[in-house]
Amino acid sequence: MKDMNTNRWTLEGRKAIVTGGSKGIGEATVKELLSLGAEVVAVARNTGALVQLTQTIASEKLHTLAADLSTAAGREQLSSWVTEHWNALDILVNNVGTNIRKPTADYSSEEYDFIMNTNLRSAFELNRLLYPLLAKSEQGNIVHVTSVAGLTHVRTGSIYGMTKAALTQLTRNLAAEWAPAGIRVNAVAPWYIRTPLAETVLQNEEFYQNVISRTPARKIGEPADVASTIAFLCMPAAAYITGQTIAVDGGFTINGFHPQ
Repeated sequence: MKDMNTNRWTLEGRKAIVTGGSKGIGEATVKELLSLGAEVVAVARNTGALVQLTQTIASEKLHTLAADLSTAAGREQLSSWVTEHWNALDILVNNVGTNIRKPTADYSSEEYDFIMNTNLRSAFELNRLLYPLLAKSEQGNIVHVTSVAGLTHVRTGSIYGMTKAALTQLTRNLAAEWAPAGIRVNAVAPWYIRTPLAETVLQNEEFYQNVISRTPARKIGEPADVASTIAFLCMPAAAYITGQTIAVDGGFTINGFHPQ
């Protein structure tokens, strides 16, 4: 008798988009999805970074697209590429993000717009643009890469935290609204992960020790830790999971006052 669970742990044949896919969590996610059989388009603003990605990953299933997804033109560019090359879309990983760390009173209106457009509006608009293709899949998956900064206070900038909290709520709303179309929507919320964005602050030894002291796992996470969670959420094995935000945080968000 054939094992009905054989294909529950694979992404073979799936079509996937990873935004912010040239480095950090995005790059790790691209590698993870490819290793599980998916065909992936990695999107990033920096053409040079995408060239380097293709030199690192030798796969006929990897495509790259240079586009600024904080702009309407960049989002339309991606939508046109997908519509031209694929009949349906199975996976959309909204990972693109940025941050400017400073006190709330010091932000300019331009900085506010830049962070909001990059982190939040890009995901909101891409979801809407690509909804028809995700619905055609009948097994569509959206994964938002949020942050523990959207779940609790961390010293990383209020606007960044606002965008991540909004993505968490958008995850809930779309999971309910788009379930009839066969689309599942989930999110992952990382704590400090060894990415280029995080390394700038983790280089400060005092700050690094503060982070470790609040993390029960007593270590900084790796991009692959987040990527594997994203991949799982897109698998048939996770078919009954939607509307959830999973903290990939070494226990940070459940650590009350517990001296060790």
